[in-house]
Amino acid sequence: MKRDFNKKVLIAMSGGVDSSVAALLMVKEGYEVAGVTLRLFDKKDESNKACGTSKDQEDAKKVAATLGFPHYLLDYREDFVDKVINKFGKIYEEGRTPNPCVECNRYIKFSKLIDLADELGFDKIATGHYARIEYDETKDRYLLRKSADPRKDQTYVLYSLKQDQLSRVLFPMEGLSKDEARDLAEDGHLDVAHKKDSQDICFIPDGDYEKFLREELNINPGPGKFVDKDGKILGDHKGHTHYTIGQRKGLGIALGKPAYVVAIDPKKNLVVLGEESDLYSSEAIVSDVNFIYMESLDGPMDVKVKTRYSQSATDAVISPLDDGRVKISFKEKVRAITPGQAAVFYLDDYVVGGGTLESAK
Repeated sequence: MKRDFNKKVLIAMSGGVDSSVAALLMVKEGYEVAGVTLRLFDKKDESNKACGTSKDQEDAKKVAATLGFPHYLLDYREDFVDKVINKFGKIYEEGRTPNPCVECNRYIKFSKLIDLADELGFDKIATGHYARIEYDETKDRYLLRKSADPRKDQTYVLYSLKQDQLSRVLFPMEGLSKDEARDLAEDGHLDVAHKKDSQDICFIPDGDYEKFLREELNINPGPGKFVDKDGKILGDHKGHTHYTIGQRKGLGIALGKPAYVVAIDPKKNLVVLGEESDLYSSEAIVSDVNFIYMESLDGPMDVKVKTRYSQSATDAVISPLDDGRVKISFKEKVRAITPGQAAVFYLDDYVVGGGTLESAK
């Protein structure tokens, strides 16, 4: 993407390698830069698995000092709890599986950073995401493309970006691999060059989301029943929030054959078990849809679709419904489509758009 070197850039800095290298690249390219770290929640875990610890904040500050630009630490904890953490709990209560990274990008990172950039007089914002933005003159639209390194591509969690946001965003990491990023950090004498990547959900670094729901959000449906597809009781479970579609391990029930979670009924606190073949769907409905490649979907369109971050995209046709939702018709059945997760549509390496999975059959 062509750079405008007369611009002032506000860069989001998590204290990790990617955002630090993004800042380094902006400085090298001649931008006037300032860094900002968002304090999103109170960390109880200062391990290297966590993201957003006090050490991360200090690392970001040190990188900014090394590169010679100002750094701000801003408190958005209240917004993060309201828009991300509480919604995370609500979705689990509803028997779905949330994607908090999508919600954070949608409601916190980009919108808050752009508001702050306006307040401080900055033209653009930048982040350490691995993705590409292009302006297409024929479409008069900003387009989102996959990263040059498919192993690090993060467009799946960026599909909700709007045109006015894409017009303000830079992704300096767009053409790099992770190894190249670490090499640049080392060459730039950045202390974070060999820092480990954060894992899991940033506010649940130990991965025990059920414990978080119970202890932090007071969400605990209590024991319920495992049932088969016909409603026959198979045994007891610990509460429907412990389970997700496609789960096999950790069920705590022996049926003499492999059993998988194929559905969840939160109102009755029931978890439906079935065979692996029951997990495959040929259609899905997506709501809360955002399109990037075009203004709207006017008819059926051949695309590739990802229904999980780590999943390979599969061939499908998306069709508009009268109520604004989109129907996905897969060319081959897809395993374990999970309500609450994102479905993202691709045309070659361009993001067409995406939305929240509502149901599948």
